[in-house]
Amino acid sequence: MRFLSALLRLYPASFRADYGREMQSIVAMRLRETEGFLPRLSLWLETIADVIVNSASVHFDILRQDLRYTARTLSRSPGFALTAILVTALGVGANTAAFSVADFVLIRPLPYADGDRLMKLWQSPVDGSNGRNEVSPLNYKLWAGNTRSFESMGAHYNSPVNLVGGGEPVRLESAFVTGSLLPILGVAPVRGRLIDASAERDVSGVVISSSLWQSRFAGDESIIGRQISIDGSPRVVIGVMPETFHYPNQRVSIWIPMAQEQLDDDDIGNTYWYVLAKLKKGVTHEQATAEMKVTADRLRAQYPSELAEVSIAVDRLRDEFSRQSRLLLLALCGAAGCVLLIACANLANLLLARALTRRRELVVRAALGASRERLVRQSVTESLVLAMLGGGLGILIATLSVPLLTRLVPTTLPIAQVPTVDPRVLAFAALMTLITGLGFGALPAWRSAGQVELGGIREGSKSVGGRRERARSALVIAEVMASVVLLISAGLLMRALLRIQDRDPGFSVANVLTLKTDLPSPKYDSTARRVIFYNEVLTRTRALPGVVSAAYSTGLPMVMTGGVWRVIREGEDPEGVSQNERASSRFVSPGYFETLGIPLKDGRDFEETDDSNRPAVAVVSESFVKRFLPPGNPIGRRFTIRGDIPLTVAGVVGDVRVRGPERESEPQVYMSYRQYPDGQGSFYAPKDLVIRSSIPSASLVQSVRAIVQRADPEQPISNVRPLSEILSDATAARSVQVRVLVAFAAIAFILAAIGIHGLLSFAVSSRQHEIGVRLALGAQRADIVKMVMGKAAVLAAAGVIPGLLIAYAAGRSMQSLLAGVEPADVTTFAAAGVLCVVMTMLGSLLPTLRAVRVDPATAFRSDA
Repeated sequence: MRFLSALLRLYPASFRADYGREMQSIVAMRLRETEGFLPRLSLWLETIADVIVNSASVHFDILRQDLRYTARTLSRSPGFALTAILVTALGVGANTAAFSVADFVLIRPLPYADGDRLMKLWQSPVDGSNGRNEVSPLNYKLWAGNTRSFESMGAHYNSPVNLVGGGEPVRLESAFVTGSLLPILGVAPVRGRLIDASAERDVSGVVISSSLWQSRFAGDESIIGRQISIDGSPRVVIGVMPETFHYPNQRVSIWIPMAQEQLDDDDIGNTYWYVLAKLKKGVTHEQATAEMKVTADRLRAQYPSELAEVSIAVDRLRDEFSRQSRLLLLALCGAAGCVLLIACANLANLLLARALTRRRELVVRAALGASRERLVRQSVTESLVLAMLGGGLGILIATLSVPLLTRLVPTTLPIAQVPTVDPRVLAFAALMTLITGLGFGALPAWRSAGQVELGGIREGSKSVGGRRERARSALVIAEVMASVVLLISAGLLMRALLRIQDRDPGFSVANVLTLKTDLPSPKYDSTARRVIFYNEVLTRTRALPGVVSAAYSTGLPMVMTGGVWRVIREGEDPEGVSQNERASSRFVSPGYFETLGIPLKDGRDFEETDDSNRPAVAVVSESFVKRFLPPGNPIGRRFTIRGDIPLTVAGVVGDVRVRGPERESEPQVYMSYRQYPDGQGSFYAPKDLVIRSSIPSASLVQSVRAIVQRADPEQPISNVRPLSEILSDATAARSVQVRVLVAFAAIAFILAAIGIHGLLSFAVSSRQHEIGVRLALGAQRADIVKMVMGKAAVLAAAGVIPGLLIAYAAGRSMQSLLAGVEPADVTTFAAAGVLCVVMTMLGSLLPTLRAVRVDPATAFRSDA
């Protein structure tokens, strides 16, 4: 009968107490009357089924009663119910929103077959630093033919192209790929076929994205085999990728086979390919890294001058984003955790206080025969109902908040850019809700119900033991500590953001319009033909009303599209020059420095006479002069860039932060757009038009578009935006993260302030009888205030001191985000610490002043 006793535990304890013995007697009697194995087995199966069905029915009936009871009790105290729901919603909502973004970026598998085996290969410094560089075609071929860790290897490089036909010309981001790249990803096209080895031999076929198929070709079912014009060359659509395919990033709309001359490029120093490889089954990331280091050593011996300082890095495709992006997300999750901690502390405080105020009711019900299990069950049902309502509201808050956090998703990840509240996130929210409801609702209910006794009728609200006092103190300390950590973290990042935004970028962004006219190859391979287009566009643009100046450049500041080429000083042996001796290089037209407000420090700007018939000249930055030129007048000094372009310094300009306000840029070399070498393609050619005006720049767009169309009807314009937007985009992710963190800190601080005030108010009111006795025995009100405030000060110190230590550790862990702000910034720490101490002291002072104003006789009568 032990089995039957265990089986009956499926019923509630109260039901077992009333009917357990009778049920056991009935089953025992039927067993005695039954003979044979099969009849007994049938009886047991019948009994098991009956217990399962009936116990579920009993539990459901009790649950129905508990829910009705919960509805009645909560309707009598709507303020408590709404507060508990809102507190839970803020905690669950903040964590659900943070988890949705963190899961999207850090955890969720990539949408490719065997995504955990996909690796990115880079050329990297021998010293083991985190520098990453693209790969030369020759290096790619050497790697692919000399490694055994990878199942397959492919490469690509990104380059925009012009699509002409079927409407207005458009500029599209494209990826030129080897035949082995797309098959590595294991994603089948929804129409046609992939670019593979056969398509690599016939470079006329292209694969397009689903979005391009829908937007440009209206989802035409007969798209396969259709001829389109890419950069003036006829191409044939051979495939359409699924809507969810976003490799190598979200912007790419078309995949094109590499031309044979690119595949045959044997210049080992020409690094512009991105390499993707797939590990063989059973091979680990660490094993592949070790093998590639051996390969790098062998290649350095084979190419001592070109690869003397080059090693090979193997990174998981999953991790293809910066350490800063990872830290931003982890900081967001930490902030959400602090909000949840404070919310849970407040919820526990509310439920503990409610349990104490209902102590008389629980005692009476216990005296009338209610069991501890029944009391606990009703209390747990109430806390779970509150948690579920708060969790549902929290999911709604998270759903509305997630779109605001998309800026935190690194654009380098080959996934859709918008995270959503999907089943994984809903499961997380449900788990948070369950933990909140059970952990901070059931435990207080269990303790309160377990301590019910008849003496509680007499003791009432003054029944406050040391254990409850310690619990309340622990909640206050936890809330203060979490508030300190959040306030300091938000303060440090806010100071870092302000410092970054205050940095001089080296150029002026006011009323500067930028747009891109990327001239295609081979149509514009001739520099002379390109200059004709530039001159017509610039002449007509400068003649527009309100235009102050206009110019062309290879790339814009903050959008690094120029080359980074090796610099060889005059008289130096190229073989002995380090690969790290590099400068950022771009070709510009006259007026570029005036248009961007880059100050000319010495010498002259470019002139239209600086063409291929005259010696090549350069305008260099001040940092270039300091690093590469000898002391004295820099004008007229000579050097060589890229190994084959000799230049003479014609002018010196101020430094520009071309790689963003958070990074120090390498020295700059500017060259004349008329001296761009023929046959170099369009990658380094000027393509960005910048226009400074005295009128709102947006009003110029249509006029400039018409000018470009007049110069070349097949030439689209793209990336139209003000320079100020480009500058703000450079810190957009950080700005969003700081705003979110500040919002979390504000929510946490307000929750903590309300919670601490409520907690300490209840604690002081619980001691009202004690305070009345002290006053009756002659104690001064000031002494009582000092006593209570002294305890509050101890609680504040107990929360602030560990909070400061944790905040310092958090600051150290995210030091790379602080832009020079010290992790122990005195101003931030002092402000946060003082704010939290004041919050705690005020939370205790106000209820204490109310308590000491009460007449002692009134205090005695209220607890009689």
